[in-house]
Amino acid sequence: MTARTRARTRARTAVTSALLAALVAGPLAGAAVAVQPGTGSSVAAASAGGVPADGGPDVAALEKALVGIPDGDVSTALVRVGGRGRWTGTAGVRDLRTGAPALEHARFRAGSTTKVVTAALVLQLVAEGRVELDAPVTRYLPGLLPDSFTEPPTVRHLLTYTSGLKPGANLGSTTEEMYPNRFRTLSPRRVVATAVAKGPAFTPGERQKYQNIDYTVLGLLIEKVTDDRYEDQADIRIFRPLGMRHTGFPAGPDPRIHGPHHRAYTDIGGRTTDVTEWNMSDRWAAGNMISTTADLERFLVALFRGRVVPRPLLDQMLDVPDVEGDASYGMAWERFVLDDGTEIWGKTGSRPGYHTVLAATRDLSRTVVYSVNAKSAREDGFPLVARFALPAFNR
Repeated sequence: MTARTRARTRARTAVTSALLAALVAGPLAGAAVAVQPGTGSSVAAASAGGVPADGGPDVAALEKALVGIPDGDVSTALVRVGGRGRWTGTAGVRDLRTGAPALEHARFRAGSTTKVVTAALVLQLVAEGRVELDAPVTRYLPGLLPDSFTEPPTVRHLLTYTSGLKPGANLGSTTEEMYPNRFRTLSPRRVVATAVAKGPAFTPGERQKYQNIDYTVLGLLIEKVTDDRYEDQADIRIFRPLGMRHTGFPAGPDPRIHGPHHRAYTDIGGRTTDVTEWNMSDRWAAGNMISTTADLERFLVALFRGRVVPRPLLDQMLDVPDVEGDASYGMAWERFVLDDGTEIWGKTGSRPGYHTVLAATRDLSRTVVYSVNAKSAREDGFPLVARFALPAFNR
């Protein structure tokens, strides 16, 4: 572990401890609606059924997180908490220019939470006997890797971010660099071709490095094995069976979000800039999904109940590989352990102006899904997680 990683881990632990201590508040509130004077925005929150005997979510802390939005960073927050006790909260505005109040069922860019869908699709193919987890990826994508890859990564390596692949071409590493290129198209195949041309970064299975390239390759694998488009397979196998009617992918390079949605903003050159329209097609199977909090909650619950992939494969999905250094990811999901020993599996997604979280305990005693429009969405997302997700696990 590097000094920087240790420092960041200590800082996160300290923030988590402080948050959990500070936000454990008094009795749970009932249904509530409040209007923030002078902002044109509204905060609406509702909890169902009172307090379960074994403890429900900390509604006071959850409501506190929504107060003051828009606040200079966050313009909108949509939060859904489930499990033992249910709570939903909506705060902010759909457009800073008009001040129109936020929409509870708005669509948004779900970013890297897309990877959970991609992993589930691969595991379905494993369950059908069409893919083997420990087979080299070249079995399914012959010609993918040049001779510099003397040991090709397996499907499992790709799913667990242990492939050793290097990142491919991009349209900028920061939001400011990407913004002038936001309507350009960089195809996933081009991204993969430029990645593998660099040769391996390390031996597959040696260590874990979270990155998009692994899941972009998995998107190609899904298409090759099924002889179908990745987007169509996601719709046929997951979205339609689960009733996720508001989830899908843009048509190719389409930069728009169709249907009700909120404007997204970030600071570029010191100015608040609208970044809602953006061609994200290069993120594809790693981060181009558009969804709603209700749809993502439906997917999360179905997955953890074994309705999306068989339970033996779900067990493997939620298993962190034993590799050199600090590994925290299973297949797409990241494992967190709170100070009280509570184990949470979560996945964040961030695109310019959009930050998304899926998180749950394995037994679904607590779930949380949120979408936040924030200027800081592509920075270190932990402050947003600490504000909008962790209070759901206070009790």
